Amino acid sequence: MRFRTVLFDLDGTLIDHFSAIHRCHVHALRRLGLPEPTLAAVRAAVGGGLDEAIARLAGPEHVAAVLPHFTEHWNATNLDDVTLLPGARELLVQLAGAGVRCAVLTNKRGPAARQVCTHLGLDPLLAGVFGVTDTPWIKPDARFTQHALALLGSEAATTALIGDSPYDMATAQNAGLAFYGVTTGTHTAEELRAAGATEIFADLTAAGAAIL
Repeated sequence: MRFRTVLFDLDGTLIDHFSAIHRCHVHALRRLGLPEPTLAAVRAAVGGGLDEAIARLAGPEHVAAVLPHFTEHWNATNLDDVTLLPGARELLVQLAGAGVRCAVLTNKRGPAARQVCTHLGLDPLLAGVFGVTDTPWIKPDARFTQHALALLGSEAATTALIGDSPYDMATAQNAGLAFYGVTTGTHTAEELRAAGATEIFADLTAAGAAIL
């Protein structure tokens, strides 16, 4: 087995949480009388962290005002309609059976990411869940990845990252990881290829077969 550790992005890679994310952005912007974003606009805005998504959807000048409304609604409703993407649990089980350590590396805020993983019953299959606010860094900063690898006792040379966006591709490149792209989230195969990805798959089942 080439890899001893596999890191997973969360939204659009392991889980589908876009309905909840869209609902909370709509709620927050509506409270401030700002134009409500479409689901497509929200999908295009996520990946770089919540503050950046709000800035893209409402403008940088509204981030501070939008955040408390988003967070309040998120805390009340975020688990209402989150689901695992096809093949996610099966791949985690297969990797665990092969002795591979799995963890989540996400630009979702750390407490929210851990809450979702617990809700979906992923805790026994994950050695860690690392998110924004857990460190001063976010993807694609190599220091964020290095922090996670250090806590996992893993090395970049034997670690792969599975993700759905150019942020994930840049994260892998910056930290010296192998990258496997999936088109189950926010970006197409063409967009991932333009970001430098060479291993691109339609879903986790196909990506897992390549890794295993």
